[in-house]
Amino acid sequence: MGIREVARRAGVSVATVSRTVNGVRSVSPAIAAKVWSAVHAVGYVPNTQARALVSGRSRILGLIVSDITNPFYPELIQGFEQFAVQAGYDVLLGATNYDPAIMATTVRRMIERKVEGVAVMTSEIEPSLMEQLTGRRIPLVFVDIGPPGLRIGNIQVNYEAGVRQAVQHLYRLGHRRLAFIGGPSDLKSAQLRRDAFVRCTSAPEWMAARPLLLAGDHKLEGGFEAVQRLLSAPVRPTAVFCSNDLTAMGVLRGLDVEGLRAPRDLSVVGFDDIHMAEYTIPPLTTVRLPRLDLARQAFQSLMAGLEETSAPGSGLTPIETSLIVRGSTARVEPAAS
Repeated sequence: MGIREVARRAGVSVATVSRTVNGVRSVSPAIAAKVWSAVHAVGYVPNTQARALVSGRSRILGLIVSDITNPFYPELIQGFEQFAVQAGYDVLLGATNYDPAIMATTVRRMIERKVEGVAVMTSEIEPSLMEQLTGRRIPLVFVDIGPPGLRIGNIQVNYEAGVRQAVQHLYRLGHRRLAFIGGPSDLKSAQLRRDAFVRCTSAPEWMAARPLLLAGDHKLEGGFEAVQRLLSAPVRPTAVFCSNDLTAMGVLRGLDVEGLRAPRDLSVVGFDDIHMAEYTIPPLTTVRLPRLDLARQAFQSLMAGLEETSAPGSGLTPIETSLIVRGSTARVEPAAS
């Protein structure tokens, strides 16, 4: 059933039906009620592509993430889509898997689909790709990496606060020999977490034993493989801080394979607080980066950009992090201190 049948049943013109379904305020409530009654009666579904051609608006927002297999991102996507759908937008998703070629294809696809705004929730985007989007005056929001500018929002995660809480927590438990397993070297968020850890362990109370810094990949396998390096270190650490929860979960599995267990043999801390962190054995102590807050701020920033309410340099939104203490950390045994 098409729009003409809706118009016939409602006793109005096709133009009135179009104005009603597009939310034009000039349609009276009484006429709108008749039109919507006819719409529901015939099961009419508006052609969104045709509406976009007429209105010049796609009602689509782009969302770019990195690794879709990392549970952090589906939780973020779910929140962003929730806010978008409530406001009448669809979401075009792009997952780059840290591949510059896929990122370039994703940006091109979003431009072709005429997205009205793009949330870049990953940090491996090239400046030239940013320019392709900003040059078309598409509102953008970035996490940690975006340039200041009109219709550009920047979300800045306060990694330092959560990392400091975690380091202080381990110190209070008697740990003095720490290790850190990082993420991909070209990932800005991983660099910021590592830098925060290094700063926090540069305090005078840590001068007696410098932390062991290991490279990682933010994947389960990276954490699993790092266990051998932790156990074979000249001075074995008593606690390890991981750059994300997947790495920490890999460490827990690696310890199990070696007949060891957290926190008895090694206290383990993650970062992100993904949903499954509460259900590992033992439950994972981790730094919470609230995905729903991140999704909300990203969406609201794009809406502000669409309304052109963002002033140059003013679109900086902080996201706080905090430590969640669970069972994977414990007081260090006297013999290991």
